[in-house]
Amino acid sequence: MADQAQPVMAADSGSSSGPAQTNEKTRREFPPKGQPLIHGFNRIGLWSLYMKEVRRFLKVHTQTIWAPAVTTLLFLVIFTVAMGRGDRMVLGVPFATFVAPGLIMMGMMQNAFANSSFSLLAGKIQGTIIDLLMPPLSNAELMIGIVAAAITRAFMVGGALALAMALWPGVQLQAAHPWAILWFALMGATFLSLLGLVASLWAEKFDHNAAVTNFVVAPLSLLSGTFYVISNLSPLFQTISRANPFFYIISGFRFGFLGQSDIGNTNQAVIGAALGLGVLNLMFGWGAYLLLKSGWKLKS
Repeated sequence: MADQAQPVMAADSGSSSGPAQTNEKTRREFPPKGQPLIHGFNRIGLWSLYMKEVRRFLKVHTQTIWAPAVTTLLFLVIFTVAMGRGDRMVLGVPFATFVAPGLIMMGMMQNAFANSSFSLLAGKIQGTIIDLLMPPLSNAELMIGIVAAAITRAFMVGGALALAMALWPGVQLQAAHPWAILWFALMGATFLSLLGLVASLWAEKFDHNAAVTNFVVAPLSLLSGTFYVISNLSPLFQTISRANPFFYIISGFRFGFLGQSDIGNTNQAVIGAALGLGVLNLMFGWGAYLLLKSGWKLKS
């Protein structure tokens, strides 16, 4: 009897060691609590955030894409009627052709700011900010997703405006320097997207965000040479205009279409402004990243 019981006891002891081995294997497969499972760049998470932001503004595209395009087109109609009579020429082209690139860039910048300044602010006000902070996304990935979606909206608005203005009587849009069109459009949209991100961190209600739009973005856009050349201004105001980064964005963008601008009429004259805007965006982006990483007015 004893000899028969020994195999049974051995089998029992073997079966009891099974769950212990399984638990040990599970502990080896999963890292300790608090240690991240995703290493490197979370491409899937970043793409998900980007698509969420894009779908958010596309869901109301009549308000976020077409309405800004129509509003900006009205500027072209009004200023062409008011200032473009008598075949007025500016920089050697009709006034409507001169002002069209500036209006396209102005619409792109304003909508880039509007898009990036909404997500975090709406989350803070509605109490849904946890949906952006809890997913396994680093601060850099969170910033890139929001800024990239804002740039996408800016380019969509710019495309709608360019199509409408190309069909408008008296406007001739020709790509004299395609590199300048793409570069200054990207730099302008990026700069305003970063500004909108910083504004959404600072703002505590929609009134604060509207204040930045009305007292910072709109004045800098309208006083940046969109409707005039700064050579018509006094030396003091020319100096003030040259201190405005919007001036270089709009003038460089205009150079891409006309081959002429307040900055200069050659690639060499404009490249300095192009590089300067690139450095400015890198510095501004680094500052926005540090603010986001600190959790200023976001996690406290």
